[in-house]
Amino acid sequence: MNTDTSVTFASLKLAEPILRALAEKRYTHPSPIQAQAIPHLLEGRDLLGVAQTGTGKTAAFALPILHRLAATPKPVQPGRPRVLILTPTRELAAQIGDNIALYGRNLRLRHIVIFGGVGQQPQVNALRAGVDIVVATPGRLLDLFEQRYIDLNAVEVFVLDEADRMLDMGFAPDVRRVIAKLPRQRQSLLFSATMPAEIGDIARGLLHHPVHIAVTPVASTVERVDQRVCHVNKNDKHRLLVHLLGEVPDGLALVFLRTKHGANRLADRLGRDGIRAAAIHGNKSQTARTRALEEFRNGRTRVLVATDIAARGIDVKGITLVVNFDIPNEPESYVHRIGRTARAGADGLAISLCDPSERTYLRDIQRLIRQEIAVHGDHPFAGMVPVHHEEEPRRQTHQNRRPQQRRPQRNDTPAGAATQVSSPTARPPQGTVAPPPQSAPAKRGLFGFRGRR
Repeated sequence: MNTDTSVTFASLKLAEPILRALAEKRYTHPSPIQAQAIPHLLEGRDLLGVAQTGTGKTAAFALPILHRLAATPKPVQPGRPRVLILTPTRELAAQIGDNIALYGRNLRLRHIVIFGGVGQQPQVNALRAGVDIVVATPGRLLDLFEQRYIDLNAVEVFVLDEADRMLDMGFAPDVRRVIAKLPRQRQSLLFSATMPAEIGDIARGLLHHPVHIAVTPVASTVERVDQRVCHVNKNDKHRLLVHLLGEVPDGLALVFLRTKHGANRLADRLGRDGIRAAAIHGNKSQTARTRALEEFRNGRTRVLVATDIAARGIDVKGITLVVNFDIPNEPESYVHRIGRTARAGADGLAISLCDPSERTYLRDIQRLIRQEIAVHGDHPFAGMVPVHHEEEPRRQTHQNRRPQQRRPQRNDTPAGAATQVSSPTARPPQGTVAPPPQSAPAKRGLFGFRGRR
């Protein structure tokens, strides 16, 4: 939240139609990243922004882009956009497209969102008719480029959003291919929540004397998130999750797993337990993903089970609980996962279920965020976890991970992802949840709420 009340959108000298659209939504004061970035972007400067999702960075680049296009109108040309915004996931692309439509509602500008998983013909038709702004994921964009439906030589502004997520998903080669096709004379913006070495290399090749803006420390976690870790055996994770959902009965819950198969299986098991849940991941069709997100957003589905592909693309109000059912093997992913709660000034709770084999991952996360996550030992399965474990895995890093053998699939998920299989866990009989140990006394909710009875 911006604490300098003297800075308003009007004082930033944005075009009147944009100010009118903001006023209609009662947006009057910019967030810190908006207040810092917009004046430089209006001057045409390149920018390197370090910011997490939820800080308002989409408006930080969308508003000056719309102002620039409105101030220098040009007839649209078939397949030759003036602005290209590259994002790692379909959900994030759709979200950016929605924001552009909102802020530019009073401008005569055209934009299109391009991603895989849906038929390309409507996208081709829109490109042929001419658009000012293209928001795209890498795979489908390169497909259309190779088919000569899009020409990037007219791009005036290029935005690379969630650059570190691009790297995590294996899109670095595609990003470099896109950058190589852009004209030399352009304005370039790069946003990332973390700054690993490879992102620094991309930034140096992309940006020219950029302005550097960081609204939060690199890899910091959301201040209003109450972070806890529950040590539990792998086979008890499902029962503990059901227990925690009862202890925190209000609001929406987002549960993260590492694999698509595991996400599907957990959503099915929760459904048999009487908890309305849906899974979202890269193998789901775009229609299924959109439907699952919409039902989660309006509360018809209380629990959304997701892989990391959804970690940054989900911007849903009312998420009060994030559960790391699997501890992420990349500590940066933890930051993005828990950032789905405690948004727009609200409080949130993030609970990580750590089995003995994941303790190395937990230590890496605590080292990254520079704090120790509080251990919550007052849960029914706490006393059943061994103190030591001799087979803790080595964390997979950008340096030691197995190299990509081919470019990510055109549905914008990393190559080979569909072959991942989660480890089997013990299952209670269908339609039931195995009770916690009888020694656990009945009590008020672990986090100050009464559990559902």
